[in-house]
Amino acid sequence: MSARDTIFALSSGAPPAGVGVIRVSGPSARSALDTLAGRVPEARRASLARLRDATGALLDEALVVWFPGPNTATGEDLAELHCHGGRAVIAAVEAALAALDGVRRAEPGEFTRRAFANGRIDLAEAEGLADLLAAETEWQRAAALANVGGALSRQVEAWRERVLALSAEVEGVLDFSDEEDAADLPECFTWNIGALAGELAEWLARPRSERLGEGFRVVLAGPPNAGKSTLFNALVESEAAITSPIAGTTRDVIERSVAIGGVPFTFADTAGLRDAESADAIEAIGIDRARNALVRADLVLWLGPEGEGPDGAWEIAAQADREDFVPKPSARFTVSAATGAGVAALKAALCEAARMALPKPGEAALNARQHARLGDAVDALHAAQVLTDPLLVAEELRRARLAFDRLIGRATTEDMLDTLFGRFCIGK
Repeated sequence: MSARDTIFALSSGAPPAGVGVIRVSGPSARSALDTLAGRVPEARRASLARLRDATGALLDEALVVWFPGPNTATGEDLAELHCHGGRAVIAAVEAALAALDGVRRAEPGEFTRRAFANGRIDLAEAEGLADLLAAETEWQRAAALANVGGALSRQVEAWRERVLALSAEVEGVLDFSDEEDAADLPECFTWNIGALAGELAEWLARPRSERLGEGFRVVLAGPPNAGKSTLFNALVESEAAITSPIAGTTRDVIERSVAIGGVPFTFADTAGLRDAESADAIEAIGIDRARNALVRADLVLWLGPEGEGPDGAWEIAAQADREDFVPKPSARFTVSAATGAGVAALKAALCEAARMALPKPGEAALNARQHARLGDAVDALHAAQVLTDPLLVAEELRRARLAFDRLIGRATTEDMLDTLFGRFCIGK
């Protein structure tokens, strides 16, 4: 990639579509627009134009918009061609653009990467945009939108300003360290560092944004023929798991991701838990995988004998419609997946539990990279809190500022940027 190139790509949905928006960004965007449309319209005003190729052949009649930099999405000159969305039209306009000197097709994420390089967005906002594009549920959309809007970035800037103020106090002490009436750090200095570190620790304890990608993980467990697969199908509202009165029908962990009330879930149906020595080789493998699934679960729905489930599991009395049904006195829910009795109440309770465990809608959430950088800042602050040498304190505060800079992208590496922006589609 080179910032000197002018890039273009289809930024709307794949054709055929009602309208296809082709975006052009870079130093030659104006001349590209002038060549295809025959003129450059008034800035930021949509104008009807006939697009022609180098031979003068008519390509399409389209709305064109000119955005002079730097106040654009990418921070550089940008043009948009709102064409008819047929495959042939889009292909013809793109071919005409590719034939121009200094103009090439964009790489995945290149528009957003230029916005980052030109200071239009920071790294946390770019990561939020990637999450927004990948959002499949209302919960994921709301969480990603908070980061796109700069909620996390503003918070990090506020923390950084507080560290700068602390650093200024240390520098004042160092400036007078050689004088007879040398000043000491104020008594509240250590308390202020501790208060900031405590605030950051609260953010580190929040649910991470990756939880929204997989969703709240619910595992159904119990012995064979306990009704796990039937309840699993009722929860995911599909015949995903085979149900049968034959013990050991489910041989592997079956997973389905669904949204209930806008909340993302991953449900897992597991092989019936029993003594692996009494099972055949394939079923024994399924039992082992089922036990591993229990370890990874956010919540286990236990359909087996009362009190034999893992710690924290919800006791579920399933198959309430059967003549041989045995109630569970401590059952959290009594359900019949066959008739639907109790299933709606179980779903509502699962949604409530998930809302408590997942990042709150509209609240900025940290991803793994951001969590690690914030952890670096906390470590530096804790180190500064116990030191007495102002020079060493100043160094730890510098480390905290560097962690904040890395979090929002003021200091980062090309490899990390390549990985991030490679997640985007070509037109973004």
